[in-house]
Amino acid sequence: MTQKMGIDQCSPCFSALLSPHRSLSSKGFKIMMLSVAFVSFTIGFWFYLKGAWPVLGFFGLNVLILYVAFKANYRRAQVFETVELTADHLSITHHPLHGEQRQWRFNPYWVKLKIRERRGKSCQVEASSHGNRLVFASFLSDDEKRDFIKNLNQALHQLRVN
Repeated sequence: MTQKMGIDQCSPCFSALLSPHRSLSSKGFKIMMLSVAFVSFTIGFWFYLKGAWPVLGFFGLNVLILYVAFKANYRRAQVFETVELTADHLSITHHPLHGEQRQWRFNPYWVKLKIRERRGKSCQVEASSHGNRLVFASFLSDDEKRDFIKNLNQALHQLRVN
């Protein structure tokens, strides 16, 4: 029986889960909302006592709008992408909040990864091969994109050398 040495065709050489960063934890969100609600109610109640009772309703509406905006932001954080490199393919899978996930596959020996700098805008991460181009990892910061592409290109180089 002969064994082929080198990279296993099925096991990933590189794997990454890309997800949006949210700096405010759920505990921090609760503390912030309680603080905003307390301040809004206190000031609104003061206006109520002075006879400007509609102001209390506007402060309540302000708290509600802030709550809804943050909840929508947290829901968008559930979107993520997975990147997996094996000896057979580089696959990029987008997992949206709603709808079906989409997957793109590239031959690891032909795919080119690059960062496209754009004046006045965030840079773009691109994978291209045989006329097909995919922009992905759009929710990462520019530094995270550069670091990610550097690591993925190193893994691709190692795969191509072996």
